[in-house]
Amino acid sequence: KDLREAVRVARIAAEPWAARTAMVRGQILYRVAELMEGRAAQFRDDLINHGASKSDAAAEVSAAIDRMVWYAGWPDKLSAVLGGTNPVASSHFVFTLPEPTGVIASIAPEASPLLGLVSRLGGILAGGNVAIVLASESAPLPAVTLAETLAVSDVPAGVVNIITARRAELLPHLVRHADIDGYDLWGCPDELLVEAEQGAAEHVARVARRPHGVKDRADAFDGERGERIDGITAFLEMKTVWHPIGS
Repeated sequence: KDLREAVRVARIAAEPWAARTAMVRGQILYRVAELMEGRAAQFRDDLINHGASKSDAAAEVSAAIDRMVWYAGWPDKLSAVLGGTNPVASSHFVFTLPEPTGVIASIAPEASPLLGLVSRLGGILAGGNVAIVLASESAPLPAVTLAETLAVSDVPAGVVNIITARRAELLPHLVRHADIDGYDLWGCPDELLVEAEQGAAEHVARVARRPHGVKDRADAFDGERGERIDGITAFLEMKTVWHPIGS
């Protein structure tokens, strides 16, 4: 029931969110980061309640806020970085533009439950997509606080849908849902990964996954800038536009 409702409202929210200008989406994500900073103490308490030390909790909250700020800076730069013009021997001007895929279902990592969640969510939103996120099963409190934070932000209703549930029960239904356009399976448990990949591949082309042999960790795209950008580009479609010269 929760999944059906999450997909329904996400589908309604997808087109209006994609239609927001890139600059506006970036401003909204910056505001989310500010609100997260205002609730930093609550996030720290959530992590401590799940067994993190005070120092580890403080470091993770700081990193999660920084990561949201990082993603907030990208929406209005994607066309410049990814788009381009294509020379053609005709009377047309041809260019490519990145466009969002739509409704993306994401499995957040169990490791570092707040940073992992923000690392997955930020890239999806920066690209103009909407998200259905299955939060950490073992440490759901940071996800609940993040959902409360988003509810008082300027993120429109339905753009982010965070679900806390048993993964083994929900995943088979999630990966075969016909109204989901792409899957981010980075945080999928190893024992469920093959089944999830097969189910998702039956009806979508966009599936981002953790490479076999790579451990589940908080940040799929840690390290070089090019690796981090993959968190956004994984769910962008490149649209080719032909425009008559002189028009």
